[in-house]
Amino acid sequence: MQALILAGGEGTRLRPLTTTVPKPVVPLVDRPFIAFMLEWLRRHDVDDVIMSCGFLASGVRNVLGEGHAYGLRIRYVEEPHPLGTGGAVKHAESLLDERFLMLNGDTLTDLDLGAQIAQHEQTGAMATLALVEVEDPSHYGLVRLADDGQVREFVEKPSADTVDVNTVSAGAYVLERSVLDLLAPEQPASIERDVFPRLVGAGLFGRVADGYWLDIGTPERYLQGTFDILEGVVATAVQERLGDQFLSVAADVESGGRIIPAAIVEPGCRIGAGARIGGRVVLERGVSVGDETMIERAVVMQGAEIGAHCVLRGCIVAGGVRIGDRTHVEGLAVIGEGVTIGADNVITNGARLFPGVSLPDGGLRF
Repeated sequence: MQALILAGGEGTRLRPLTTTVPKPVVPLVDRPFIAFMLEWLRRHDVDDVIMSCGFLASGVRNVLGEGHAYGLRIRYVEEPHPLGTGGAVKHAESLLDERFLMLNGDTLTDLDLGAQIAQHEQTGAMATLALVEVEDPSHYGLVRLADDGQVREFVEKPSADTVDVNTVSAGAYVLERSVLDLLAPEQPASIERDVFPRLVGAGLFGRVADGYWLDIGTPERYLQGTFDILEGVVATAVQERLGDQFLSVAADVESGGRIIPAAIVEPGCRIGAGARIGGRVVLERGVSVGDETMIERAVVMQGAEIGAHCVLRGCIVAGGVRIGDRTHVEGLAVIGEGVTIGADNVITNGARLFPGVSLPDGGLRF
């Protein structure tokens, strides 16, 4: 089976993490984010993947290569300019099979693709959409189905008084190649808005799927996805290394503090006396943590240096960051790659510090 992954966005909602790193290969727990999708696809017998890239495309190729590490083949197409979801799939037309999967590259999921493909074949559909139920569908477009599974209607951003179902698109589609005839070459288009409504009553089906699904395009959802992986809420290969204790600490880690599950602490990390790490923490390779520092519900990326008596809570710290003593980073703050923060700073309330920023001691209390 073949899959087209749409990975051309700039990841603006995740900045500054995506300022220097393409969104598909931003680290998530212990691997590039898109690796979770590739592993999920491989479990469903996908062996041929087309990556539709745009912003920082060479960075994606450099990390993923030809896909050998994931047991599949990866090929790449690069949009000459942003084409939208419809334009992107049309741009990749020459590489696509008669039937293929089309996937939004922003999602973390373990939905059953095999059941979706089976329904597609059984109904003879032109397109079959994976649907998921969400608690608050008002931020999404609703999809209403007929009793036989055909899509009856789309409702964009419904108001509370018009919500009668809670099924929304999960961004995973089984498509027949003939669907591309409805798109013009090299023209920006949305397959969701410009193509699927035209297929209502003409071979467009949906399947409500059980399982985990999350769009991780914001810092809040990035952290939620991290925690769900650490705690096994979503089925991933990370569960094998965490085991029943939900804890993985590399053998060479030097720790004078406590490490509380769920947590992953990678090789080369050093944790000072009296420090507390966890729960819900990832320390990537080579992170150093000072004495009496507390880190919880946070991700600290490769090579970051955290001073003594600091508090990191509910935040993301990119690689190579230096944080001085007694500094607090909390409240969905995101610190970009290589930022230097002096002692006695307070960074919270969703603050974002971009690469190149350097704060003096006591320079910020936000």
